Amino acid sequence: MRRAPRGNVLPAVVPDPLRPILALLLAAATLLAGCGTVGQGAGDASAVDATQDAVSAEPQPPLDANLFVLDPNRGVVGELQVTVAREEDTFVEFARTYGLGFDELAAANPEVDPWLPGAGTTIVLPTRFLLPRAPREGIVLNVATKRLFFFPPAVPGVPAIVQTYPIGIGRTGWSTPTGETSVTGKARDPVWYVPASVREEHAAMDDPLPAQVPPGPDNPLGNRVLQLGLPGYLIHGTNKPAGVGMRVSHGCVRLFPEDIEYLFDQVPTGTPVRIVNQPVLLARDDVDLLLEVHPPLEESADSWVDDLPPRLERARASLGDSEVAIDSSRVDDILAQARGFPVSILAGGKDTAAQLRGARRVENVIVYEQPIEVAGYEQPAEVIAP
Repeated sequence: MRRAPRGNVLPAVVPDPLRPILALLLAAATLLAGCGTVGQGAGDASAVDATQDAVSAEPQPPLDANLFVLDPNRGVVGELQVTVAREEDTFVEFARTYGLGFDELAAANPEVDPWLPGAGTTIVLPTRFLLPRAPREGIVLNVATKRLFFFPPAVPGVPAIVQTYPIGIGRTGWSTPTGETSVTGKARDPVWYVPASVREEHAAMDDPLPAQVPPGPDNPLGNRVLQLGLPGYLIHGTNKPAGVGMRVSHGCVRLFPEDIEYLFDQVPTGTPVRIVNQPVLLARDDVDLLLEVHPPLEESADSWVDDLPPRLERARASLGDSEVAIDSSRVDDILAQARGFPVSILAGGKDTAAQLRGARRVENVIVYEQPIEVAGYEQPAEVIAP
């Protein structure tokens, strides 16, 4: 069943979440991530203190975290939320239920055990996002934040919107490439033609793979694929949803099954795709300046903040007030913590603790009694060239 888009423009929806899984099973699942040719188929103490105001408030329904109306004068969407864990909850369930990625939750909650948060533990839901530095059109993938942004074509008389979803990306040694491309094809219930390099890797681990995997629950591409102009790279679903929001694939981009199904129906062939690597995001929010920092990918860890000083000065000057000052010590703190949600960097603005105190407290809507629906698969049809 498709989880309805989440965001502050639609009512909150309770999705069908995953059942809890063991960390060991997740680790094993990440090894099988398919990319290639496709065929058409049938907190520390201070962090705890900072959230007390939000936690003491009466919980409200969660806000939609996937769909937002765009303001042309603002580079931020969404609202920070917090909820409270129950004994059986893990980050896998929080991620799927609230439209987030596993690594996003881990960064936002650095002192919480992702597999055993514990009953009564406050969980920060980083559902406020700075938009990447890229044209607001088509698909923009930010591999550093492990998040996809889709800007549908404008409709006269209708507010512009953005959809955003967590993604799994290429693991170290199999990095998802950056650059500009486009959607060149679409396929339902794809056949996975396993690349030779992937088969060799699995053979070396005594885990041989067939030359092709037919549609069905064992296909790591899931049941929807968007083909890209970059040979061998795809945006697709997954049969291992727990890996969404992590570095788990052989370079392709994977989404939750409900997200790729929804996106598939809206994205036409020819849609531009820009893949960027931006762990440090900076944007105006009216008269405020916000900084959002994510841990850099291993391969870019040496240069991830090189361009920040001039960007900060340009952003400050854009406010048009010579009296406005940037709190440099707060910038240093945000860079060091890299918690993945926006924080004001202006002197007198809300710091991280204040942001958390003001976060919206929402109900824990994880549900375990409902089974996950598995989409049906059609019989394989003709093969489509990549």
